[in-house]
Parts: sequence; structure tokens; C-alpha cells
Amino acid sequence: MSKRFIQYSAILGALSVALGAFGAHALKKIVEADAVATFETGVRYQFYHTFALLAIGILYRRMPTKIMEWAGILFISGIVLFSGSLYLLTYLNATETVGLKGVGAITPLGGLCFIAGWICLFIQSLKPNIHRERSKAPDA
Repeated sequence: MSKRFIQYSAILGALSVALGAFGAHALKKIVEADAVATFETGVRYQFYHTFALLAIGILYRRMPTKIMEWAGILFISGIVLFSGSLYLLTYLNATETVGLKGVGAITPLGGLCFIAGWICLFIQSLKPNIHRERSKAPDA
């Protein structure tokens, strides 16, 4: 699972850069400033949580627990739901599609996934680390 989280973070990181470049250059010619800001929020949160997912991938090697697995899954879900819904809203705005504005209701679900992922990481940090106890390394 560790390797998979690192792979997902690499793909999502590359996608973040590509989407950010698109938003900074091409999107500004297509939609109004408020739609660009919405899109940029999606990119920013995708990037933040791509780094969080990378950290989970690295930490999972030392702490291969279900709660760490859930943290990674929740970060991926949050990116899809939160950032994905903001990208979709921007697309709907650009195409002047009506009737699908309810997509914005998905965004908070993605935010809840992000929060839950961070809470999982916090809960894992409270558990004793078997590797540290064996080596008696100082707590960092």
C-alpha cells in the first residue's frame, strides 16, 4: 500500500502542476475571475493533499496500520470529491451548463474526507511505535 500511495501522489502531483498551469494561462481567457479562483482553490487543495498522501506513503512503511491506510484513502477521496467538484463547477461555468449547479454540494464531502484523513494521522501518532521501542531512539 505504501508504494501505491507514493505512486498516486506522484500522479496527482503531476496533475496538480498541469492543472495549475492551465488555470494560470488558458482558463483566464475562458471564464470570469471568480471561476478561476474556484479552480485555483481546487488545485491548491489537491497539491496540499498530494504532499499529505506522499507523507502517508512514506510513514506507512514504518506504521503499516489500517488507520494509516484509511488516512491515505481519505486524502485520495478528498481530492476527488473536493477538488474534482470544483473543477467540474468551473467546467460547468465555462460551458454555461445549467441545471447541474448542485455539484457544489459534493465539495463539503471532500472537505470532510480531508479532515478525517488528518484525524486518522493524528490518531496514529498517539499509538506507540514498535520500531522506536525496539531501537530506543529518542522521540522526535
